[in-house]
Amino acid sequence: MDTKIELKNDSQARLEVLQQLLREGTASTQDELCKALRQKKFHVTQSTISRDLRRIGAMKTLNSDGETVYTLSGRASTLPAPVSHSLGHLLLDIQANDSMIVLHTSPGSASLVARHIDSMREHLGTLGTIAGDDTIFIAPASTRQIPSVIKKIKEELY
Repeated sequence: MDTKIELKNDSQARLEVLQQLLREGTASTQDELCKALRQKKFHVTQSTISRDLRRIGAMKTLNSDGETVYTLSGRASTLPAPVSHSLGHLLLDIQANDSMIVLHTSPGSASLVARHIDSMREHLGTLGTIAGDDTIFIAPASTRQIPSVIKKIKEELY
């Protein structure tokens, strides 16, 4: 009797299962998503998960318990004020030069912090952000206002 378990390689089915996992809102790391998909007999690696998350527009957000979890971008909402002040623990460093501000965050947290900064663009005096995994580039509305923008970001996040 052959007891070999066949792993699934169907990318469409994998994406559907991944979206269902994100709707459940409990996965906070790509490793957790890998394990969950492997339990469902999908052959995946962390890089596969990373590509799939980008493909379906997933992002990290805070759940009602204040924990960061992956969600589908359509489920993301503006963060309530008490939660915004709890994002400071994700911020590791703030640097600036003559034209932009760079924030370094905990791994996987940049898009969450950037989304919050973008939601306060006018108040902070920024034009927008570009977020990677753990780095955010912020374009100030005026380069003369960089010190003021940094001060406001610190006030909002801490």
